[in-house]
Amino acid sequence: MVQCYLQMVRAVLIVLAFGLNLAPLFAANSIVVGFVGGRVKPSNSIHSEVQMADRLRRDYPSGVEVRLFENHQGERARQEVLRLLDSNHDGTLSPQEKREARIAIYGHSWGASETATLARSLGEQGIPVLLTVQVDSVRKRGENDELVSPNVAQAINFYQRNGLLHGLKEIYAADPSRTQILGNYRFDYKNNKVSCEGYPWYARVFMKPHIEIESDPSVWQRVEALIRSKLPPLVSRVAGH
Repeated sequence: MVQCYLQMVRAVLIVLAFGLNLAPLFAANSIVVGFVGGRVKPSNSIHSEVQMADRLRRDYPSGVEVRLFENHQGERARQEVLRLLDSNHDGTLSPQEKREARIAIYGHSWGASETATLARSLGEQGIPVLLTVQVDSVRKRGENDELVSPNVAQAINFYQRNGLLHGLKEIYAADPSRTQILGNYRFDYKNNKVSCEGYPWYARVFMKPHIEIESDPSVWQRVEALIRSKLPPLVSRVAGH
């Protein structure tokens, strides 16, 4: 028994000494899915959704799968989540594979609407979602971005109400006993201007508050902190390695 314990301690020390990532030991199935808004491409690094995904990929080279999609690619996103959860690659998700899923979903504008829709679709398949984050959610045709499905443990909404294009002011839980609404937080950019450098002129003219909230560091710091709270702990590399 003592020898077994010593072997376990030795293994952990080796991992720490070589700066290896312990994430797989904590949550092999951690998945972060993001949706960009409008006609934005997931490769367009002007947008905060893309920047955050890049940071997460950099900080979690293993143990966490980060995927970013256009807001019309909801079905593609769902299929990718199912593929990632299928740990034994048999083409079918077992109750255990579903139960062990650790998923966070976020999006801006139409991407926020798709966030709610993907979570609901996963719920219909019995797959839990740890967190959904909607930033200035704009409902897409045929979708309901207000109602948070019961398979979601926690949900939060950030929005602004100025300009021609503004977001949903409130989300609510289909089943409050299963879903915690962390809040509906309003931001106002009338006297709190945010730089939107790099955005096309028409966005800056016709929908500036909508892209200001997308560019607001104070919003995305909170989004990122919430998502990271659902991921395995980072292990610092030992100096000199």
